[in-house]
Amino acid sequence: MLEPQRPLRSRGFYVRMRFMHSSRHNRNLDKSFGYRFFRWILWFSVSLYFLSSFLVTRNKPTTSVSRLIVSASKTHHSLIEEEPSAMKISSGLFKGLKVYVYDLPSKYNTDWLSNERCSSHLFASEVAIHRALISGDMRTLDPWEADFFFVPVYVSCNFSTVNGFPAIGHARSLISSAIRHVSSQLPFWNRSLGSDHVFVASHDFGSCFHTLEDVAMADGVPEFLKNSIILQTFGVKYKHPCQEVDNIVIPPYVSPEIVRTTMGESTLTGRRDVFAYFRGKMEVHPKNVSGRFYSKRVRTLIWRKYGNDQRFYLRRHRSANFQSEILRSKFCLCPLGWAPWSPRLVESVALGCVPVIIADGIRLPFPTAVPWAEISLTVAENDVGNLGRVLEHVAATNLTRIQRNLWDPIVREALLFNDPMSPGDATWHVLVALSERLHRSHRNKQ
Repeated sequence: MLEPQRPLRSRGFYVRMRFMHSSRHNRNLDKSFGYRFFRWILWFSVSLYFLSSFLVTRNKPTTSVSRLIVSASKTHHSLIEEEPSAMKISSGLFKGLKVYVYDLPSKYNTDWLSNERCSSHLFASEVAIHRALISGDMRTLDPWEADFFFVPVYVSCNFSTVNGFPAIGHARSLISSAIRHVSSQLPFWNRSLGSDHVFVASHDFGSCFHTLEDVAMADGVPEFLKNSIILQTFGVKYKHPCQEVDNIVIPPYVSPEIVRTTMGESTLTGRRDVFAYFRGKMEVHPKNVSGRFYSKRVRTLIWRKYGNDQRFYLRRHRSANFQSEILRSKFCLCPLGWAPWSPRLVESVALGCVPVIIADGIRLPFPTAVPWAEISLTVAENDVGNLGRVLEHVAATNLTRIQRNLWDPIVREALLFNDPMSPGDATWHVLVALSERLHRSHRNKQ
């Protein structure tokens, strides 16, 4: 109950009314019907004001909102109460970008998750980006207000029964089928001929969909994708048939959970007793598959020259604790395989080992966010014979400076796909790159 006769200063503000009349007149007025009526009107007006203010404030939207989060890996919906996110705060960074995620039949994506490897192997960015987008603040459920349309097709989860590697021979037909589906259900593909549609091609030669370069080059980018935007791990600085499409180079998938578990074993600034490290396929006699030599013989040359060098920790076979070995190393060799890129690049950066990139002409992911020249070394394929001398020189001159740049947590996060998406992670930078292509948005042209 509000008592206007005794306003309390501790309640915020008060109104003090002073009647400039004689005390005798006030006594007479107090007894009068007119004064009692005036006091009642005043009390009613003040009460009505505060009541209406309370109701307006109670129904006003707050900065804490409930949002429905849908995960492709879950069969239920969760309502999550969240504080204002950095994605909302930084909405200006994305220039109002809105992405619509097609709800495709499960045969195009989530059915493949029955194999646990589908969401964890080196090509799993196709799964990670899908999951991040469906729970992200830039997602819109109204396709008419979308700038871009994400088509979630998993093509890298068809693992070979012979060698366990991803077999992507079905990729073209699966994506083509998905396009026929979305174009028959909604008008947006036909409206733009796919120019505002986004796909992931996270395997060796990206949108060419083949694991061997000469076959990939001969096949080229499928005609039905040439107008679209492709998120792909493959990228080179020279002319190449497999990047003759608008593409954004993304990092290969490395589990952020496993990285953080490994980092719990030691600190980035801890003891690094391995000078130069590499674990992976190194052929003593490189395979000649119809004239194709694996790694252009680079890995074979490294093995032959430095296999017995005490400074180099080289192993040709897999190990469950290889990330712990990276965490102990100063330099991590990242030579090309069939394709220029390698998951070792992300693993090295994430675990604080200076990546030594040996892949001529490679385009690296998110160059505006990751200062590659300041955190890595680049050695030409023809200079592998001088690798030991190059690394010794860097160790004696500016290794400390490179490590200081490399150990910045912002650099590490930029190459990891989190679920849900977090500020500055890999999906975040994909969205930044898409916001730079808003000129392709049909909504932006209206």
